[in-house]
Amino acid sequence: MNIEISIIVPVYNRPEEVRELLQSLSAQEFTGDFEVVIVEDGSTQSSEDIVDSFRKNLNISYYFKANSGPGDSRNFGMQKAKGNYFIILDSDCILPPQYLVEVDRELQNNFVHCFGGPDAADQSFSTVQKAINYAMTSIFTTGGIRGGKKSVGKFQPRSFNMGISRVAFEKAGGFGRIHPGEDPDLSFRIWKAGFDSRLFPNAYVYHKRRIDWNKFYTQVNKFGMVRPILNQWHPGTAKLTYWFPTLFMLGLVVSIALTFIGIYLPLMLYGCYFFLLLVDALLKTKNIAVAQLSIFAALIQFTGYGIGFLKSTILLNFSNKEPEELFPKLFFKVK
Repeated sequence: MNIEISIIVPVYNRPEEVRELLQSLSAQEFTGDFEVVIVEDGSTQSSEDIVDSFRKNLNISYYFKANSGPGDSRNFGMQKAKGNYFIILDSDCILPPQYLVEVDRELQNNFVHCFGGPDAADQSFSTVQKAINYAMTSIFTTGGIRGGKKSVGKFQPRSFNMGISRVAFEKAGGFGRIHPGEDPDLSFRIWKAGFDSRLFPNAYVYHKRRIDWNKFYTQVNKFGMVRPILNQWHPGTAKLTYWFPTLFMLGLVVSIALTFIGIYLPLMLYGCYFFLLLVDALLKTKNIAVAQLSIFAALIQFTGYGIGFLKSTILLNFSNKEPEELFPKLFFKVK
């Protein structure tokens, strides 16, 4: 199959991120042709000058549109793109030189209409960024919920590193207005349209996630609120594992309370889990400070996601209102 790649990047007030991403695209080892489509989503800090500085090295297009969220901006970019296979990236990603080579190899060897790739932490990342990256990707945290290498036909790609054929995009209808959660929502509709998705394990990106602890809590809290909405929209995709963060935090609270009446075993079991997390993070990051902060990151992740999931589940089941009425901040208005 003749695969023509278009890389779609929505941008909102992140010109320096765009520079780093385009630099990494300029350094790709891939020898085939590809185009880059930058969609400025109503930014007040334009990246147009930075895009222009890369026109000699890249086949690149720049579009400015009113702010309507990343999902709608990706749809806009895919409609403007010329290729037949789209790679969707977040502006805070940096690609290793072999990224496009790995994507092309996977598509040529075993074509799939939708794929997702992992994210990793570059050595230049801060200690906090590395700890958050560990919490977001580890099999011992919620990183293990969305599937893995063995989930060949049911991997749920994330839109910071996601591929979709033009055919699948047109049949599934593109991204919806919910955010976050627009990527699994699209994955589910892609499956319903008769296409598979797959993990490309070697097509990883360095995902900066320029967030502090408060922003991280807000982000994972929204992830938790979104999941019951997706379960309601796509009933066959609901899993018991989505309850894990909520049950984990409730269990921790109960374990702490039990120590006041002399029952220590449950809290000791939690201690064993956190020790396992520390050892695993240390082995993967080879940095004791990152490993220690990874425990804190996991706690924030479980707490934020767990509370959001529980709140959303209760409201959706005991209210007659639609999700957009209950959680207006989770939906972008398309202008």
